Amino acid sequence: MSKTYSLSDFDFDLPPERIAQVPLPDRSASRLLHLDGDRITDRQFSDIVDQLQAGDTLVMNNTRVLKARFFGQKDTGGQVEVLVERVLDPRTVLAQVRASKSPKPGSRIRLADAFEVGVGERAGEFFTLHFDGDVFELIEAHGRLPLPPYIEHDADDFDEQRYQTVYSKEPGAVAAPTAGLHFDQALLDKVAAKGVRIAYVTLHVGAGTFQPVRVENLAEHKMHSEWYTIPQETVDAVRAAQAAGRDVVAVGTTSLRALESASQSGALAAGSGDTNLFITPGYLFKTVTRLITNFHLPKSTLMMLVSAFAGYDEIRAAYAHAIASEYRFFSYGDAMLLTTHSRATRN
Repeated sequence: MSKTYSLSDFDFDLPPERIAQVPLPDRSASRLLHLDGDRITDRQFSDIVDQLQAGDTLVMNNTRVLKARFFGQKDTGGQVEVLVERVLDPRTVLAQVRASKSPKPGSRIRLADAFEVGVGERAGEFFTLHFDGDVFELIEAHGRLPLPPYIEHDADDFDEQRYQTVYSKEPGAVAAPTAGLHFDQALLDKVAAKGVRIAYVTLHVGAGTFQPVRVENLAEHKMHSEWYTIPQETVDAVRAAQAAGRDVVAVGTTSLRALESASQSGALAAGSGDTNLFITPGYLFKTVTRLITNFHLPKSTLMMLVSAFAGYDEIRAAYAHAIASEYRFFSYGDAMLLTTHSRATRN
């Protein structure tokens, strides 16, 4: 009988100095903890080329982070902070609004002392905000990059470059798919030259990715929802790898969640939709066989995901090794290369 896990099983002590506050100047200079079964190897991220083989398919999330954070004023004069969560259409967004008193539907908020938005109906924890002009243009012109809550400085020009992947294309995320931050164009060129196919999905990462799980019984957790799309070209690349007996390597948990969400029928299918897929130990992975990922927050859904992928005990050991070996953690930190149970210790 398989073990039933609870929230406290995914806790660990992390010294604050292990949380990376700034990115390394060179994207590919990060360290790489390679976990294959119960075998741990310390590598450099640039070694990833040697760990991939011709015929593998590397799947990346090409979402682009919005400058989604605003400070503003309600029409009553009260101060507000707005974090855009999702763009619904060219003039409408869902957003978190922090204020001493919640704004009322029909009221107006002035953002960045530059433009006004109308407050619509509540949608759960979010507010619907109506823009008078193009959402993407106004956000890009007046917003601030929303760095994660554990990064203690405001975004500067360097962050605006480094908190985007070099292949970011589709605007809509409020957090970066951070495993992809380690790739520069030279490294991608080396991967492609080796005969690895590079394919893309889009999953717009929401602020919910940073929300802690608050219930001890994981069955009671309500997973946040995110929008994704899988192009047919990516399905074809994945099927080619599978037919050749090669690996489907997800770059980041967001790529993995998109691929697995679109594989719930048993085989990967092209299309778009919302996913609230909550992966915990015991989940049977249908498409992804290897995963490149950063280190994750204690008690987070992503700790549960990687434990499901590579093994609970194996992940505990890898994290203990990473802390003792002074790896850098979270969005601007180092990376891991994981192999799922069924493909561990592949030659």
